Amino acid sequence: MNSSRTAPFRPRRRNLLSGVFVGIGIAAFVDEVVFHQLLQWHHFYDKSTTAAGLFSDGLFHAFGWFAVVAGLFLFADLRRHRALIPARWAGSVLLGTGGFQLYDGTVQHKLLTLHQIRYDVALLPYDLTWNIAAVLMLAAGAFLVFRTRDAEPLPRS
Repeated sequence: MNSSRTAPFRPRRRNLLSGVFVGIGIAAFVDEVVFHQLLQWHHFYDKSTTAAGLFSDGLFHAFGWFAVVAGLFLFADLRRHRALIPARWAGSVLLGTGGFQLYDGTVQHKLLTLHQIRYDVALLPYDLTWNIAAVLMLAAGAFLVFRTRDAEPLPRS
């Protein structure tokens, strides 16, 4: 369907959006697999029964995969248009991963108290490690995205 009002293709913005979606999905996936399943330190929602916690984990896992799939569809579109800016995309993945981890560590862990990283231990070392790692990823991602603010896609070969 052709439309006279099609949105312009903006490669820098599309690289940013694709990478952020993939980064959010990666953070959710790693959190779910490592902390929820392998270590069994917590569930996404720990204020109810184990069954409710497992159900919330399933919803969280689905959210992470939807984010990755959405980001990869955008990535495929970037490749199709030969509009991928690799450093910008990588920086955006770091922004998504770090942003989600910082949100998880501050809003979900502390503000909403949906769950903690671990229980029955001193939380400060865990919280500091979690949030400092998030800030480092955000800083590295912001650096790469800022550095590529005027970048153009690689020329066709």
